[in-house]
Amino acid sequence: MPPAIETRALKKVYPAPPVRRRASPVPQYGPATLSAQAGVPGAREILALDGLDLEVPPGQFFGLLGPNGAGKTTTIGVLTTRVRPTSGSAAVAGIDVVADPVSVKQRIGVVPQRPNPDRQLTAIQNLLFHAAYFGIPRATSQPRAQALLDQLGLGDRGESKVDQLSGGQQQRLMIARALIHEPEILFLDEPTVGLDPQARLALWDVLRSLHAQGRTIIMTTHYMEEADRLCDRLGIVDRGKLLALDTPAGLKARAPGGTLIEVTLDGEAAAVLPAVQALPGLSRPSAKGNELSGYAERVGEAIPGILRAAEQAGRAPTDIRLTPPSLETLFVSLTGRKLD
Repeated sequence: MPPAIETRALKKVYPAPPVRRRASPVPQYGPATLSAQAGVPGAREILALDGLDLEVPPGQFFGLLGPNGAGKTTTIGVLTTRVRPTSGSAAVAGIDVVADPVSVKQRIGVVPQRPNPDRQLTAIQNLLFHAAYFGIPRATSQPRAQALLDQLGLGDRGESKVDQLSGGQQQRLMIARALIHEPEILFLDEPTVGLDPQARLALWDVLRSLHAQGRTIIMTTHYMEEADRLCDRLGIVDRGKLLALDTPAGLKARAPGGTLIEVTLDGEAAAVLPAVQALPGLSRPSAKGNELSGYAERVGEAIPGILRAAEQAGRAPTDIRLTPPSLETLFVSLTGRKLD
């Protein structure tokens, strides 16, 4: 079988956004206007994907983990035919997304980042309308829609209007809509954003159940715990590049040794860095703004040395944070910044 998804040297560049500025002075009798000026010197294109190579086998629960703006949504957009790549290639179930987007759409279900049902329709009408779009006869779609609502805990809400559903229920309705035509691959873009903790956990159970049925799931997220607990394999992305690819356990094993120590000071941390670099037992010390950071196996021995160095440099700590080896510490070590 071909890979569920495959990208090679995938690149997407968005044109520079127009710059709005006041038009030249106008006669006294004419209203001042704002005009969009495209191609203004200094405007920069946006590189959303930068040579992304990715391959996901059928039946896997795969996650793309990264902060907002990392390129996750653009990747999903290309794979679901909504975004046209600038260069490179992308295939879903062996089908090129540019050459044959219609065939790709027949094989995928898409759950967008924000629920977008037809709010004039009931829950079950939304499913039936979507089924009709794929040419599924009513005799087939009606029982299938009810079965999906039952499976996703919405069996008694079929006749409810969308606005009568909670946020978590609306997201489950979006999953039901994505599954109504029985796709091979389910794409979810940040599916739990905006949900309360209880609704998020309930949605996790739904996704685990779908995966247990053998379905391929591709999900983007910037929640470490979500990626860790749901995915078979993870790709960490930032600024359009794939930085690491492995199982959650394998990625955490690659995290720098020791606990990440972050000390916020009441002034620039650069003045403290030379003394901190000489401390035994502290690896990869760095300073950024008012924050000093480093990794240590023996936290109790490292922190006093950091605080002494800060005091000698005329700085006082305002906050100390400790993070054990995790996907977060791996991401920080790869990019120099946090996931949020």
